[in-house]
Amino acid sequence: MADAAGLDPARKVLDLAAARAFRQGVRGAVVFTNGVFDVLHRGHVAYLARARAEGAALIVGLNRDASVRRLGKGPGRPVNEERDRAFVLAGLECVDAVVLFGEDTPRDLIAALEPDVLAKGADYPMDQIVGADLVTARGGRVVRFPLEAGYSTTNLLKKVTRGET
Repeated sequence: MADAAGLDPARKVLDLAAARAFRQGVRGAVVFTNGVFDVLHRGHVAYLARARAEGAALIVGLNRDASVRRLGKGPGRPVNEERDRAFVLAGLECVDAVVLFGEDTPRDLIAALEPDVLAKGADYPMDQIVGADLVTARGGRVVRFPLEAGYSTTNLLKKVTRGET
């Protein structure tokens, strides 16, 4: 019988100090990505799995609720609170650690964690990827992945409010 505590996704939700210790313990390339991940959908999971395939571990920087509101994602966002979004992300096999951040950008978190690979969606032009300069200056790389067509939280929420199935 598996130890339930050993399978608890909450064990992968780390503060900055624990995330830095985790990062130092990884043998191989550490991949970092970030986002809101409000209502998790197929596009998110496909993206995160692709990001994880770029290294030995994937750390996800997750926007705290206040920073989501500052991003102007729309009224009522985030739908899910930060602790719930972190728990769901941590429950994915491809996600090794989740770290919440409250700043408007993950730049300080990227500087602290020093990932080898920075992953973002291809909807971000290379010159607008926060922290790309930090990662490449250390000899790391930035990868961009195409988004899964037809999948976005905004569109999903519009569909739900219209009562479509």
